[in-house]
Amino acid sequence: MRHRERYSSGKKWESIVGYSRAVRVGDRIYVTGTTATDENSNVVGIGDAYAQTVQCILNIERALKHFDATLENIVRTRMFVTDITRWEEYGRAHGEYFREIMPATTMVEVSGLIDPHMLVEIEADAEF
Repeated sequence: MRHRERYSSGKKWESIVGYSRAVRVGDRIYVTGTTATDENSNVVGIGDAYAQTVQCILNIERALKHFDATLENIVRTRMFVTDITRWEEYGRAHGEYFREIMPATTMVEVSGLIDPHMLVEIEADAEF
């Protein structure tokens, strides 16, 4: 098995559930579902789909920096949203960060996330 390097954001759910915020194996980085939380695990932008999407992306960017990567290394994102009718709000934020990068992207509606104030969760895969 190839060397595995893990990154933890320190959020409370990581130790409870048993997962890493991001894992690097070789030239690939897998960023787990990332929500709109601040450094104290508080939800940012309650009720604001655009603001939450931006915060998710900033949290993903922070994880990538641990591995000396940037958003430009992302090749795929997956967006899990609680209200697909607000797709333009999620999409506007995603487009502002990824319009030039153009990763493969999926947006799918889910019935809920771990906190009822969370509107979006984003996974990302990156490569060097």
